[in-house]
Order: sequence, then structure tokens, then C-alpha cells
Amino acid sequence: MDDNPSILSHVSVGTNQFERAVAFYDAVLSTLGCKRIMEHPGAVAYGKQYPEFWVQTPINGQPATIGNGTHIGFIAPTKEAVHAFYEASLAAGGVDDGAPGPRPDYGEPYYGCFVRDPDGHKIEASYWDMQLIQELYIDQ
Repeated sequence: MDDNPSILSHVSVGTNQFERAVAFYDAVLSTLGCKRIMEHPGAVAYGKQYPEFWVQTPINGQPATIGNGTHIGFIAPTKEAVHAFYEASLAAGGVDDGAPGPRPDYGEPYYGCFVRDPDGHKIEASYWDMQLIQELYIDQ
């Protein structure tokens, strides 16, 4: 039986400023208990146990661009971790795109924040109250 809790193998974001992007994600992802898992020239993978999130220069040698409507959501273990992620993001050169807090449109169990990384990629940290999910959606 596979013990990897993820449903995705990995996701990647491209960067035109590799060292700056890696410094940003080193600072930001550590607030969620993530670390560097693998490194290759021009690429670093982060995760808790598996290389799930990659920052890299584009393999085709063309400039990296951001996707309109695309964002990467990271799981935060607590509401406090959402705040730590947000503060670390801003301190490391990220830009606010939605301060920490509930988003009623996303459901009562959601608490999160949105920022833009130094390349402009939209990233999110979200905490889901699993007890509330159980009460609202599963036990009905």
C-alpha cells in the first residue's frame, strides 16, 4: 500500500531569478514544515517527505512566465502557520494578494492567505478545520 498522502506527484513553477526564488521558498515553506528534498542544477524540490513542489528555470531555456488563473495551495497545519507563511512571504519579497483570514465563499472550515512570489506566481497557505469538515459535511 502506498503511504504518500498526496494526490499529485508534484507541481513546478518557473523562475527567471533562480537564487532569489529559492531563497524565498526556503524561508516561506519552512513555516509549513517543508524542506529541500532534492536539488539539480537550476531546480530545487520541496516537501515534507517527497519532492512535491519544484522551483526551476524553464528546461526549454525560454523565460519563465506566470499562469493567469493558476495558483499553488499549500496545506498549513494551523491558523498560526497561515500567518507565519504570510509574514515570511512578505519579509522574503512576496506581495500581498489576500491577508490571512476566513473566506466564507470557500466554506466555514477554510482559513488562508494568498501572496505573489517574487516571480509573480500566486501561492496560498490554507488551514482546513477537519473537525468542522467532519461535522458539516461527513456526519450528515
